[in-house]
Amino acid sequence: MSVTDDLEIFNIQPEEVQFPPGDLDSNEPALESELHLRQILLLIQSLEWLWRSENSEYRQDFYAFGNLTIYYSPRQLKSEDFRGPDFFVVLGTEPKPRKSWVVWEEDGKYPNVIIELLSDSTAQVDRGLKKQIYQDTFRTPDYFWFDPNTLEFCGFHLIDGRYQELHPDARGWLWSEQLQLFLGIQERKLRFFTPDGALVLVPQEAVVIERQRAETAEALLARYREQFGELPSE
Repeated sequence: MSVTDDLEIFNIQPEEVQFPPGDLDSNEPALESELHLRQILLLIQSLEWLWRSENSEYRQDFYAFGNLTIYYSPRQLKSEDFRGPDFFVVLGTEPKPRKSWVVWEEDGKYPNVIIELLSDSTAQVDRGLKKQIYQDTFRTPDYFWFDPNTLEFCGFHLIDGRYQELHPDARGWLWSEQLQLFLGIQERKLRFFTPDGALVLVPQEAVVIERQRAETAEALLARYREQFGELPSE
């Protein structure tokens, strides 16, 4: 029986049916809230700023993005075996724009780091099924979850094929072996911190700090001139 015959049985005209496109790129649902969206953008922007800034270790061999579908079907079919982490990082790859992450088109690479943002509708899956998939199939070394509302924060590192829960330091931060960065909560946001404890900024924050430094330097110079006059010329 054809598709048209099936439609006639239910008294549906063929022209009324909207078939999905055949080249689907991402199957991700809408984000849970504005908090979730802002958190994802914060993670992406800060990591890109850290690794692409002239003031730090410059690297281009990574891809960091969020709410993007990862296709991993052994049969190389986009209609089966796909998941969409809220945020993930792949190291040792080209940082080009992508509509989705297709494992068989990316030299078999899976994410090195995954962060899921919990919500009432996803928390059970993030703590259970997704954690199992990331451990057994993706073999993702570092997995974290964070709830932007309750601030629940937990992390795992893959050891001998099993996730071992990470223990926070005195600041409540967790170490990512893959990123060589800490993750911690500051002002109700999940942030990255350098090994020496410095906050990893986003570009907007970096601009503000640079402006404040310039204003402070100008104020100090003005006070010097008031007391001692102009700076001696060389």
